[in-house]
Amino acid sequence: MAKHKSGTKTRLFTANFTLLLLGQVSSLFGNVTLRFALSMYVLDLTGSAGVFSLITAASMLPTVLLSPLGGVLADRADRRRIMVTLDTLSALAVVAAALCLPLSELGTTAALLILLSVLAAFESPTVQACVPQMLTGDNVLRGNALVSQVQALASLLGPFLGAAAYTYLGMQTVMAGAALCFFVTALFETGIKLPPAAVQVHRGAFQTVKSDLTESWRFIRSEQPEVLSTLLFAALASALLAGVMVVGYPYLVRTVLALPSGYYGAAESAAGMAAVLGSALAGMLATRGGNIARAAVLCAGLALLPSAAAFVPGVGRVPAFVILVVSFSIAQAACSAFSVCAITRIQSLTPEHLTGKVMSFVYTLSMCAQPLGQIIYGALFDALPPVWVLAPSAVLVLVCGCIYGKNRACG
Repeated sequence: MAKHKSGTKTRLFTANFTLLLLGQVSSLFGNVTLRFALSMYVLDLTGSAGVFSLITAASMLPTVLLSPLGGVLADRADRRRIMVTLDTLSALAVVAAALCLPLSELGTTAALLILLSVLAAFESPTVQACVPQMLTGDNVLRGNALVSQVQALASLLGPFLGAAAYTYLGMQTVMAGAALCFFVTALFETGIKLPPAAVQVHRGAFQTVKSDLTESWRFIRSEQPEVLSTLLFAALASALLAGVMVVGYPYLVRTVLALPSGYYGAAESAAGMAAVLGSALAGMLATRGGNIARAAVLCAGLALLPSAAAFVPGVGRVPAFVILVVSFSIAQAACSAFSVCAITRIQSLTPEHLTGKVMSFVYTLSMCAQPLGQIIYGALFDALPPVWVLAPSAVLVLVCGCIYGKNRACG
């Protein structure tokens, strides 16, 4: 059943949501900056892409495996206390790693990345469950859009900050700055006031987790099939668009067009700004009506078509680059708008006591779909000319958008 009535007029920047958003700004910028600096540090230490990819994969695994448990915790405990505890632990972990770094550089770095991944598995479902608890009506979509904008800005600016800080100040200084960000986040979160959890644990931990996850899956599969269809469609869109954007973008610019790295940096910056604008546009259109999510998917498909035309014979490298950047930036903006709408729709259909667990399914499915899409598109781009990868992908996204029109997501 839907929890929020469309059109409800309440303030967006309530005290709770403002504190949550400020905490996200501090936490995400600290996290992205630290992770990027750590990746550079690992590459400097080992000089091995294999070791780097192994550590990166190992650091992602806990988030994928533990997110459902994070969802159970988010629905059964005080969400404010969970966030404060997790950000405090993140800060303490970074401080401990900074102290241990001289003793074992690679081991300490790997351990820190894995531990941060474990903590993220519990924090992400909690934050996503807090937004519909704090806001109502159309403000839920606006709130999700703002959180998405913060994430996009952190992804855009964090690597620049991480690279500069690591290069000129050193790894331990980056760690100190990230620890401060986590402590500041925990301080913001202590001011959040939320009602106590509606359910309590009355049996063993294993039985509680099993029962909660079973109840959540039954709700998704049987009671609210639109949640399941939205989840599956979001995973498909994530696999398609992430594969094209994450794998195709650098490959097409650097390898196919053989342009200098500065061109790729400009292309990535354009895509990052587009992600911010896309989530902002979703929030601005919240009260306009219509199926925003479907329109976003169709827009992404249409935007990809010119990118295929850029690689037909006779198009110069620079014109092809301009077409590619414009096409991919519009597709990125549409993808961000769709993500905000899909998350908001799932939240609106989910009862309060299941929000954390259902959002953990969203997070886990997305984490699994993106690498799969990247592997598939890596093989496709190696085996086929770009036009025969991009054109069918655009058509497939358009077909998905037409099918998704039967789903009333975000509209």
